[in-house]
Amino acid sequence: MGRGTPVVTGLAPRREAQEATAGGPSAAGRVVRALRAAVVPLALIALIALAGVVLGRVYAGDLLTRLVIGAAVGSVLASVAARRLPSWLVAPVSMVALAGWTLWSLRLAAARADLPGSLLEVSADAARNGIPRLLTAMIPVEPTPDTVLVPVVAAWLAGLAGAEVALRTGRVLLGYLPAAGLYAAALYVVGPNAEPAIGATVAFVAVAAVGLAVPTGASPAGGDPAAGLAPGVRAAVRLRLAASAALGVVLVIGLVALLGPVVAGQVDGRPVDPRRYVEPPQVETLDENPLIRISGWALHPEQKLLDVSTSGATAPAGDADEPRAAGVRIRLAVLSDYDGITWRVGATYRNAGRILPAGEPARDSTVQTVRQQITVAELTGRLLPAVATPREVSGARVAYDPATGTLIRPEGLTPGLRYEVTSVRERPDNNLLATANVPAGEEVARVLRVADGVPDPLRRLATQLAEENGAPYARAAAIEQFLAEHYRVVADAPSGHAYPNLAFFLFGPRNGGGQRGTSEQFAAAFAVLGRLSGLPTRVVVGFSSGGQGPVRAGDAYAWPEVLFDGLGWVAFDPLPRPENEPRPVEEDFRPTPEDPPPSEVPAPTAEPSASPEPVAAGDGPPARGGVSRPVLVAGGSGSLLLLVGALLLTLLAMRRSLSRGRLVRGDPGQRIAGAWREVTDALRLAGRPVGDDLAATEVAGRARQALVDARRTAGSPPEVTTDPAVDELATLLNQVGFAPGTATADQAVRAAEVATAYVTTLREARPWWRRLLWSIHPDPLRRARRLRRARRLRR
Repeated sequence: MGRGTPVVTGLAPRREAQEATAGGPSAAGRVVRALRAAVVPLALIALIALAGVVLGRVYAGDLLTRLVIGAAVGSVLASVAARRLPSWLVAPVSMVALAGWTLWSLRLAAARADLPGSLLEVSADAARNGIPRLLTAMIPVEPTPDTVLVPVVAAWLAGLAGAEVALRTGRVLLGYLPAAGLYAAALYVVGPNAEPAIGATVAFVAVAAVGLAVPTGASPAGGDPAAGLAPGVRAAVRLRLAASAALGVVLVIGLVALLGPVVAGQVDGRPVDPRRYVEPPQVETLDENPLIRISGWALHPEQKLLDVSTSGATAPAGDADEPRAAGVRIRLAVLSDYDGITWRVGATYRNAGRILPAGEPARDSTVQTVRQQITVAELTGRLLPAVATPREVSGARVAYDPATGTLIRPEGLTPGLRYEVTSVRERPDNNLLATANVPAGEEVARVLRVADGVPDPLRRLATQLAEENGAPYARAAAIEQFLAEHYRVVADAPSGHAYPNLAFFLFGPRNGGGQRGTSEQFAAAFAVLGRLSGLPTRVVVGFSSGGQGPVRAGDAYAWPEVLFDGLGWVAFDPLPRPENEPRPVEEDFRPTPEDPPPSEVPAPTAEPSASPEPVAAGDGPPARGGVSRPVLVAGGSGSLLLLVGALLLTLLAMRRSLSRGRLVRGDPGQRIAGAWREVTDALRLAGRPVGDDLAATEVAGRARQALVDARRTAGSPPEVTTDPAVDELATLLNQVGFAPGTATADQAVRAAEVATAYVTTLREARPWWRRLLWSIHPDPLRRARRLRRARRLRR
């Protein structure tokens, strides 16, 4: 069917002449021909529009769908209008129209999203970041310039290519391929983020079938397209058309037979989300753990960080949702992950528009809408302050983590940045707290997880507070009260919230710096004690604000929150009141061991007899079963020496076995890698460790310098300032890494010789007592064990 159309097109002048001689076609014939000629363009427009409908399911509103439909109409009509122009001229004309439509679409999207900047700036930013922002945008995607640019341009190009192939060459089926590719791309981008597009897919197939089935109007009144030709030519044309149609039918049936089972098998499958292959916006350490900034802000309380103007917020004094009863709490970040060392946000940020996804509020809480206008002064980083929980942001491009409600500005904060936030603040019913339960299970495992290594006094304190208070809220209130009554807030306390820091804060001597800290230690201690008591907790970093005016560094603080069923996250305030004098911790808690050692077991309190037994003389025989003190000391010392000697010999044997295994076992590639690990372990033992991020040549350079420095320190002249052998080993390692399987046994032997010579030379340049420790140091054994464990996990 598709190959006959060019021939018919070529005969159009002859047919027009015949019609002119016969008096021209009737009006009805012209209408029928026009309708048939419009079938393929309309089908192309519909197919591309359906791709826009499918993609628009993950967008907020219908702006993206309307822009894609406009691109489909414009591209196809441009080709129809330019059908009498030379084929080489159609593309430039269509590109000019594309530029106009794209700029208008970007301007409309920027106006709808209320984005600042000129059209040129907005267009340049969309061109640079269109694809990554589209694939990292939060669902639903707001139609902004960077998220509409790629779909609009792709729709226009699909319409241009399809129209040129289907209309100019007459290959309709081939002309549908760009639209089909666009439709498939839309399905892939949507992935599992919307319901299956069954209706749109059926409509796509139906429109394509209609476009293929209906005659294109090339023949008059639906007559034979070979009419008017010589008999020999007419027969050849008909045979060619029939063969093309038969081939097309066979091809379609074959594709259905091959792809049908595969497609049917994927109907119930979950589509792949392309967003998992694109890295979302990342943050730096200070934004991942803003808790460590509390102590720095406390030392400079007058530093101006923000200017705030709030409307719609009321917080009665003593409200449980307002720990400081200071009007409005502005949240900077929510920290849910704790590994025993650092609290982290652990968020996955997705680029978002003005409208953020709305979650369901807690069942038994009231909702209050708060609007804030915030101007950044000296606050740095990427975290964007806002009242919990933000629902709409204008004036700044943001990325959002719905799990924690944390906002960032990927470009970073700048002085003078001004934005507006509309937030939904949930306030629990305080009357239900006393009987509320806490959730459990996989959904809250993240905020219940306790890392290994909890100090024993910390665990016993949590157990004591939990035993005395059964209900979840009573446990949380007991932890809050214990911290508020026994500890002091100071501005100059050092930062730190790892297990050792918290243990020193809770149980350290008061005259030695213990039992005092900033809100960092109070919030972190509450959260850890809460998790040890079975409470899902997290730490929040933010600012206390009166709602109007400047927010200074002294207003920054951290507070803990506990999750209750039906009430959501409830904030607590473990900070002591300024007028209260803290009581000694020992009054309410004394960390005594559970099972005291035998030496501490109290002696029996039996009354002495009236006539004590006589004491044996000093030179008499010892009591039956007793052993003299010298024998005990000698035996203990000898056993200790034997134990230490056995340990040292074991370490020496294990180190030699490790080196031998690295240098002589395995294939050549493994032996070369083992020789390299011998060199890196030697550098670590010499106090010159190298990171895993360095290239082999960089490590070789540091190895040469370490040898020169060791000789200079030992007082011997550095005879060898450049050792090519280490560079040779680095070259062999690169060969193993970039050309696996090419290393030979001779090269492995040479690598072992180089590594052995270097390690021996570096060891001899060390002081004598370090040489003694060199061969028994356990660090290479620990690193080898960690490497083996990592390999097993990767498998």
